[in-house]
Amino acid sequence: MDESTQVELEAAAFRRLVEHLRERTDVQNLDLMELAGFCRNCLSRWYREAAEERGMELADPQAREIVYGMPYEEWKSRHQT
Repeated sequence: MDESTQVELEAAAFRRLVEHLRERTDVQNLDLMELAGFCRNCLSRWYREAAEERGMELADPQAREIVYGMPYEEWKSRHQT
């Protein structure tokens, strides 16, 4: 597999993971941390760090909105128990 195809597949898998996490609002970040060792906030931090490695500035709130699909505070008020 060439590198371009691999990057495309990894990007598609990331988008599907984010979509899945947006759909599963019943699963709290604490549940994810206990079972998987990462949560939505970790994913958004990794996204921000990847941007920084490429010389792009991305604030935590922007990265979280990419992962959560809405501002983090809005998601917390709607879904956090």
